[in-house]
Amino acid sequence: MKRVMVHEEWCLGCHLCEYNCAFSNSGLSDMVKALKGKPITPRVHIEESGKIHYAVSCRHCEEPLCIRGCISGALTKDENGVVTINHEKCVGCLSCMLLCPYGCLTTDEGGTVLKCELCIRRGGVPACVEGCPNRAIVFEEVQA
Repeated sequence: MKRVMVHEEWCLGCHLCEYNCAFSNSGLSDMVKALKGKPITPRVHIEESGKIHYAVSCRHCEEPLCIRGCISGALTKDENGVVTINHEKCVGCLSCMLLCPYGCLTTDEGGTVLKCELCIRRGGVPACVEGCPNRAIVFEEVQA
């Protein structure tokens, strides 16, 4: 399965992955209209530890704890191994957030759970990967 991988030694901590992610998931075709003056809600976020920066997003685990703990069945894993969320089914209990050992789930300003779905609706390469100026984030085949 292809997954988003991070080379933290190359990450500049510029946060462009976050902006590209938020724009890609906004449903709008103009980045300025989608993001200017609004709180962004990316599915990837930059963590900093001293001088090291790295992007954190869903790892699409083999046996995802978030799915096991989802009381409404909103989280599922498709035939390609991508963990997705059905926002219609999500009841906002946040059990998935508590169970994720990597801290990869987040919420928007309304409390709706958000997570990386590898830009499957967009097709091709995820927006965070395309927007990384230093190629610190890559989309590559990984053996489980």
